[in-house]
Amino acid sequence: MTNHTANFVPRLSERLKLVASFVPQDSRIADIGTDHGFVPICLAKEGRIKSALAMDVRTGPLERAEAHIKEAGISDIPISTRLSDGLKELKPQEADTVIIAGMGGELEIKILQEGRHLWSTIRRFILSPQSDLEKVRRFLSEEGFLIEKEAMLREEGKYYTVMSVVRGAMVYNRTIEYRYGKYLLEQKEPVLKEYLKKEEERVLAILASLSAKEKGELTKGQEKARQSLLEELSQIREAEYEVQ
Repeated sequence: MTNHTANFVPRLSERLKLVASFVPQDSRIADIGTDHGFVPICLAKEGRIKSALAMDVRTGPLERAEAHIKEAGISDIPISTRLSDGLKELKPQEADTVIIAGMGGELEIKILQEGRHLWSTIRRFILSPQSDLEKVRRFLSEEGFLIEKEAMLREEGKYYTVMSVVRGAMVYNRTIEYRYGKYLLEQKEPVLKEYLKKEEERVLAILASLSAKEKGELTKGQEKARQSLLEELSQIREAEYEVQ
């Protein structure tokens, strides 16, 4: 075990710092998929939360989280760990803010669906899906959630989005709003601009490799892929125009 003092404060990645920054003052949090328990510990050290539940589906991460909590020497703010598959072991009124970060979008949707019975008791979800963001935003819209705030960052060459989600009406009118985030487009998010440029370059490179073939040589699958890429390119450029 790492030899930490009672003053141990974990170093958060930039992504986790952004996630933590979305937590309102004096929240009672549940951190789903807590891993090392770093986010609850940091929030407690900063006096930002009233209590925390560090939850994970695996015993190994929970044991690490328990060790880190002990090493951090936090006594005034209760932080406990709990074995749980998503939200299944969270009881109503135990938390008003739930963090679900660092998982694929479909898994985050599944966790939300299976925790449907808690929706009325949780004030805010902080989500950071690592894939399928369009699908996540469509799910939230269909299920009566509102993305009140979003932010985006790049860390070690990867792009991450963090969302603060509450109950409310959210109607997006265009595909690009679901795909890239209406809030991010309206805020002309600089990291989104960078991401869109990278995506445009990626799509153009694939199209160039396809157009290097004679059109007659393209298989049906390749032609279908080409049409799909052209549509994606159109959406990227529409979004780029929005964030200029």
